[in-house]
Amino acid sequence: MAVSSELSQDGTSTLTITISGRFDFGAHQDFRQAYERFGKEPKTYVVDLGGATYLDSSALGMLLLLRDHAGGDAAKVKLVNASTDVRKILAISNFDKLFDI
Repeated sequence: MAVSSELSQDGTSTLTITISGRFDFGAHQDFRQAYERFGKEPKTYVVDLGGATYLDSSALGMLLLLRDHAGGDAAKVKLVNASTDVRKILAISNFDKLFDI
């Protein structure tokens, strides 16, 4: 499991968080640091799930915490590159109503 993050070139527009491997409770601290370590709040958050092989309820909770951190209902959080299995989990959890997938 690995979590990395990168702020866009202009420094404030988009924060991309990349997940690889198992996205579960073991990633909690790394995932939280990935978005809290930047002083300025990005306008858009992108979570790249292309390398995620597994997603559990802890990961869903972490995504909700990110959404709250980003501004709740007004947040711009996109989940991209999800595999078919990960998309199913997100759909069953109705995350397509909370996030741009």
